[in-house]
Amino acid sequence: MNRENKKKMFEKGGYYKTHACYESFTCKVCGRPVSAQGAGTDHRNHCPNCLSSLHVDIEPGDRAADCGGVMDAVAVWVRKNGEWAVIHRCRRCGALSSNRVAADDNPMKLMSIAMKPLCMPPFPLERIEEMTALMGGDGQMK
Repeated sequence: MNRENKKKMFEKGGYYKTHACYESFTCKVCGRPVSAQGAGTDHRNHCPNCLSSLHVDIEPGDRAADCGGVMDAVAVWVRKNGEWAVIHRCRRCGALSSNRVAADDNPMKLMSIAMKPLCMPPFPLERIEEMTALMGGDGQMK
């Protein structure tokens, strides 16, 4: 079923939001087949291997976005309840969205996204000792 037909089918009463979707798809980025089994959710919306998604929703499950661009996983965050979520950014229009981490998502990919800001700080690492001293510490590890 193509995206336009699916959108028409689910427009009536937010069907997609209240009913599980177990359709399989092929990832547009890495080409792997993706199934809903193992996700731990009723709605699989991103590839568990590369964490990429497609920009098809405005509100989760509404299939109302006309963009259809590839959404790259650019960050992770932790919700109040301790659950992790992935922040996706659309390559085409720049829209941001947040999606729950699925049970079978690639843990190495998630950790690499989470660690990226620590590996690429906005200042030279050599300045940490100097900055620590400026904050009142001696800058030395004891």
